[in-house]
Amino acid sequence: MPQHAISGLNRLTRTHKLSAAGVATAGAAALVFALVPGADAGQGQARATTIENVKPVAFSAVDTAAKTQQATIAKQAAESTAQGKAEAAAKQAAAAKAAKAKAAAAKAAKAKAAAAKAKAEQERKAQQTASRSAVRTAIPAAAPKPAAAPKPAVKTYPNNLDGWIRQSLDVMAKKGIPGSYNGLYRNIIRESSGNPMAINLWDINAQNGIPSKGLLQVIDPTFKQYHVAGTSWNIYDPVANITAACNYAAAKYGSMDNVNSAY
Repeated sequence: MPQHAISGLNRLTRTHKLSAAGVATAGAAALVFALVPGADAGQGQARATTIENVKPVAFSAVDTAAKTQQATIAKQAAESTAQGKAEAAAKQAAAAKAAKAKAAAAKAAKAKAAAAKAKAEQERKAQQTASRSAVRTAIPAAAPKPAAAPKPAVKTYPNNLDGWIRQSLDVMAKKGIPGSYNGLYRNIIRESSGNPMAINLWDINAQNGIPSKGLLQVIDPTFKQYHVAGTSWNIYDPVANITAACNYAAAKYGSMDNVNSAY
């Protein structure tokens, strides 16, 4: 190959490298072949291979700018999200604080109202007390009640024939049954000799199964019929026996004083 051809090739190769550094990758190969007309196939292939291995500077710069822009956008999005969360948290905290303040205010108002109500009630009671005191002062004290009359002493009777007759006479007087001490005493002595437990087991009444009993020898049917309220239901009780017998004698004879024999 002539020397000038080699020199020219070297110049073209440097020119190609300088030109490829400033153009887009898509036009690089065409520019090389345009600058080297008539180059043989082997040289063209070698130059093409050399050109393909060269990194496109312009596209690298574009990629870097795109990445930088994407990073900026991502950063802005993250900052915007963080700011939104911070604002939402601040709003939530403010709402909670406001609700707490509102509840505290309501509680304080309720307590204040309760205190005012209690105070008013206390004043009302104090006023009522004062009014009662004034009324009591204005009304003269009531006259003392007269002392109750002493109750009469309970009358007691000795537990003997005399006491039984006297107690029976008091009961008879209250019930309107006639009779005298002598009339009762005379008939008692004749009927039982003053024995309250006396019983007749031989006369007709005894034969009929209803013997005469007690101080005035009364049979059970007669005692029950003429029993005087307030006395015992025991036929052998002295007072009950005498008053029942005198009640029967008053109905049949007008009075025990009119009885002088078996009746």
